[in-house]
Amino acid sequence: MAKEAINKTNAARLLDRAGIDYTLVPYVVDPENLDARHVAESLGEDINRVFKTLVLRCDKGYFICVVPGNSEVDLKKAAKAMGAKKAEMIHMKELLPLTGYIRGGCSPIGMKKPFATFFHNTATGYDTIYVSAGVRGLQLCVNPIKLIEYTCASVVDLIKDTDGDE
Repeated sequence: MAKEAINKTNAARLLDRAGIDYTLVPYVVDPENLDARHVAESLGEDINRVFKTLVLRCDKGYFICVVPGNSEVDLKKAAKAMGAKKAEMIHMKELLPLTGYIRGGCSPIGMKKPFATFFHNTATGYDTIYVSAGVRGLQLCVNPIKLIEYTCASVVDLIKDTDGDE
């Protein structure tokens, strides 16, 4: 059986243009289960290396938080990173018009316009991490430091404390 060619996404083409190495890694999409845990299981990877891209808003505008797939963004920490008093997740219906991406396929690379971006600090502890390639069913495996530099992101603590139960 011939191996199917993987179509490059806009995010992948942008990384090509920037000279950043990555690997496109396909996985089977379950439309009923778009969470990062499913993605990690499908890839056979540690959930802590599979990062999800979340879009938030505050009084200073929209911004992006990239956090490990098994965690929940702490809205107070996210707001503080933006220099705001409070922040909230955007509504699902706003995602596509704002970013050009759909739920389960939102990449921190190649949104319709640039937004302030923050990566959770555990990203830098890995040689490579996974983020969406911009479509459901495809992840980018990429060096987090190069990705953080490319997206002009800051590295901060963004997640709710788990009190040791994780």
